[in-house]
Amino acid sequence: MKLHKITFILLVIGGLNWLLVGLFNWDLGAIFGGMSAPISKVVYILVGLSALYEIFSHKKTCKACDMKGGSMPSATPNM
Repeated sequence: MKLHKITFILLVIGGLNWLLVGLFNWDLGAIFGGMSAPISKVVYILVGLSALYEIFSHKKTCKACDMKGGSMPSATPNM
């Protein structure tokens, strides 16, 4: 589960980065020297690998996907 938490954090960082790129045309990688900086490349690679990990392991770790019938839990309890 520790790997799942790490990949989740990296995916959040990647998602926020895309939000900044979309709204302000500003890339977090620019802080580290842009795309050509080795640290930026490492971060981008880790975010991409995290996405692949989550794609292939999501069904095993997601409680909502594990429910019978494949539906999300309802907000109202069954009476």
